[in-house]
Amino acid sequence: MARSPALTADPSTDAAAMLRRLGFALLFFAIPIAALLTRRAVVVLAPMAVILLVLAAFIDDGSRGTRGRLLTVLTAPAGMAGMVLLLWTALSLIWTPFVEEASERLFNIFGMALLGLAGYLSLPDRMRSANLYILPVGVALSALLGMLIAFHGDFGFDPDGQSLERGMIVLALFVWPAVTWLHSRGRSLEALLLAVLVALEALVAQEPLALQCLAVGALGFAVTAISPRGGIRLIALVMAGLLLFAPFLPFVLKPLAVAATGAGSPLTASLDVWRHVVLGEPLRLVTGHGLETALRGRFFGLLPVNAPSTVLFEIWYELGLVGAVAGAVLLYSAIMKSGEQRPILAPGIMATFATAYAFGCFGIGTAQVWWFTALVLVVLIFVAIERGQFRTKRPKAVLHRSR
Repeated sequence: MARSPALTADPSTDAAAMLRRLGFALLFFAIPIAALLTRRAVVVLAPMAVILLVLAAFIDDGSRGTRGRLLTVLTAPAGMAGMVLLLWTALSLIWTPFVEEASERLFNIFGMALLGLAGYLSLPDRMRSANLYILPVGVALSALLGMLIAFHGDFGFDPDGQSLERGMIVLALFVWPAVTWLHSRGRSLEALLLAVLVALEALVAQEPLALQCLAVGALGFAVTAISPRGGIRLIALVMAGLLLFAPFLPFVLKPLAVAATGAGSPLTASLDVWRHVVLGEPLRLVTGHGLETALRGRFFGLLPVNAPSTVLFEIWYELGLVGAVAGAVLLYSAIMKSGEQRPILAPGIMATFATAYAFGCFGIGTAQVWWFTALVLVVLIFVAIERGQFRTKRPKAVLHRSR
């Protein structure tokens, strides 16, 4: 007797499900754990995870409608601002003194953008909860592993001693999507415990930068939870405004820095360098000095060694007014668009924006490939979480009595 077609197993569907599960296991579980053990974990594992997701989409025909999705992304205000920023960054190669290094950095940025687009287009329209629950498990185990490393060392995996710091930064970004997913499934207590566990790890590992940025993210979460519309608009205005009006910051902050730390402190000296750059080369505020000059200029005498290492200074110094305006529009549009998602996701999304922006403002090396990769992965995770919200409760069975 022949089997019903509906009951016949579909090998392609099973293969796609397996590849997708492996991709999400790498993305949600392996990356946060491996980032604590080796510096190259994010850069190596992220493309592998996206490739698995792309293969799964092709196998089960989940790539349908990719053209429409791609046009939606590119024609959105944030997408157009991003393209302008990429174009201006490419044009800055004409006047940068470090053409070879800047070209390599631009290639990496462009590659990360393509990686993010490929991952976004390959995500299924509906995400299985079983795949998304891998994320909080991976974050929790990463936090416990970080505490173990803080007490007993890195077990010989990290001879340079930089993996714990990078791993903590990745974990500080990943914890908010994990908290958001648990909260969206009605597991608020588990979400709170997970956030406390990651904060304790940052405290035990003596990583003040991660702890400070987590605190900024928690503030963004609280403000958005109290007033969703007001919190989203406030965060968007603050982040875009700081970038747009960054050249005024050294003049505003200098008296405060002198009062708080003294006239000869490193912070005051750094602000003096920023003021000199603004006043000494006003025309360069329009075009910038070109890509890669903020970092490498310190080693070749173009900038003092104690120049600010914040992203607010680096964007203006390298890309000028055009790059800053494009970046501010990108930030504002992306934040406001993210606020249009399901209300239950908004606090976690805003917390992630605030945490990532705080890392950039407090001086993390935002020009490095692993940082761009981590940001792309966080975006993909939130897209996956949003697509996992199609059902919040199991349907109740209704029994009808026969008359």
